[in-house]
Amino acid sequence: MGCCICSCSPSLELLVPVLQKDELFQEGSWTYRIPALLYIKTSRTILAFTEQRAGKKDESAKRIVMQRGAYDDAKRTVQWEPMQIVVENVKLDTQKARAVPHRPMNPCPVYDEVTGNVVLVFIAVEGNVSEQEQIRKKENKARLCQVSSADNGVSWGLVTDLTDSATVPENWATFAVGPGHGLQLYEVESLVIPAHAYWISVDKKSTSPHPFCFISDDHGRTWRRGNYLAENAGECQMVELKSQGKPVLYCNARSKEQCRVQAVSDIEGKDFSHGLISKLVEPCHSGGCHGSVIGFPCPASVQSEQDTWLLYSHPTSCCCRKDLGVYLNREPLNPESWGESTVICKGYCAYSDLQYMGPGPEGSPLFCCLFEFGKKCNYEIIFLMFTLKEVFPSESHAPE
Repeated sequence: MGCCICSCSPSLELLVPVLQKDELFQEGSWTYRIPALLYIKTSRTILAFTEQRAGKKDESAKRIVMQRGAYDDAKRTVQWEPMQIVVENVKLDTQKARAVPHRPMNPCPVYDEVTGNVVLVFIAVEGNVSEQEQIRKKENKARLCQVSSADNGVSWGLVTDLTDSATVPENWATFAVGPGHGLQLYEVESLVIPAHAYWISVDKKSTSPHPFCFISDDHGRTWRRGNYLAENAGECQMVELKSQGKPVLYCNARSKEQCRVQAVSDIEGKDFSHGLISKLVEPCHSGGCHGSVIGFPCPASVQSEQDTWLLYSHPTSCCCRKDLGVYLNREPLNPESWGESTVICKGYCAYSDLQYMGPGPEGSPLFCCLFEFGKKCNYEIIFLMFTLKEVFPSESHAPE
C-alpha cells in the first residue's frame, strides 16, 4: 500500500464524457483511502465505503465510513445522503486480560439477494501495528470481522468477530480481505469475499503473499477458506464466469511482476490455475496497485460465445500510480484478449472499485466507479457513472 513517488496535478481532468461525477468524502483534516462500492439493483441503492484516517499511513485508520446514494433511472442521476460511520473503535477479545482496541480496515461489501442483507466484511488490526511489522515479526495482528444491514445500509448491526483457527491459521504473518466488493454465486448462492494472506515459510525465515477467498454457504453466518493461488500475488477481486457451461471463479490479482496475475478455479475456490496478464501493467515503483474487475452480460446485439464480459480499472502507467484507465475483455478466460485501455482520468489515481448497474442510455451497459485521486497520497474519493459506449465509443454495445 505504498505511496507513489511521482508528483501529479491535483486538479481532476476527465478524458471521457460521464453521466455523473461527484467528489465524495471530503471533510476537514481527514484522509480517505481504500474505496469499496456496492450497487443494490432491487432498491437502486449505491453504497460507497472508504477508510477514514487521521493521516496518510495505514496504521492511522480510524473508522469505516459510507455514503448512500439513490439512483434515479429516469433522470440517470444519483442523489447522495450525508456520510455515516459504519464501524469504529473495535474492541476485540484476543485471549488477553481485556478487550484490545483494533482499527477497522479494507471494507469489502456484498449483497445477499436471498436474505436482502448487506454483509460488510473487513479486517480489524490491533492498535497501531503496521502490515510491515506483522510481516517482519511474523505475528498476525489482524482479525476477520463483519457487520450487516437489513435495510440497504440505513442502519448496521454489531461487529461479529469471525476469527478462528479454521479461517485464520497460525502460519499467516498477516492477511486482508478485498479491498473492494465481494460477490454472490448465482446457483449455489454462496457469498465470496476475495482475500490474500502472507504465508510463513516452513523454516520461518520468509513470507510470501497468496490470494484466496473466504466463502459462506449460510448467508454470512459462518465462513470457510478456499484454496490459495500458487503464484505470489496480493490484493485481488473475483468474478463468476462460465466455462463450457460450468460456472468458474475468475481472479485478477495485484503482483510485483509489473503485470497482473489471472487465475481460474472451480466454483468452490479450489485448485486455481494461474498465469500472468502481460497486457495489464503494474506500476513498478509502488509494488503494484489494487485494481477492480467486474463482470457484466454480453450485449444482446453482439455475437459472442461468452455469456460474461469483463471491465477492469487500474492506473495505466507502468512507472507510478497515474492515469486511471478501464480495459475491456470479451473473452475473460483468455489473458491475451484484453483490449487497449481507455484513460478516463489524468493525474495521480490509485485504488478503485467498479460496479455494473444494468442497461443504461441506448441500452449500453452502465457502470459506476469509486477511486482515489490526489497528490502524494493526499486523497479524495471520486465517484463516476458512465456507459460502456462512453469509454469505448468506437464500438457499439447497445442491443438492437
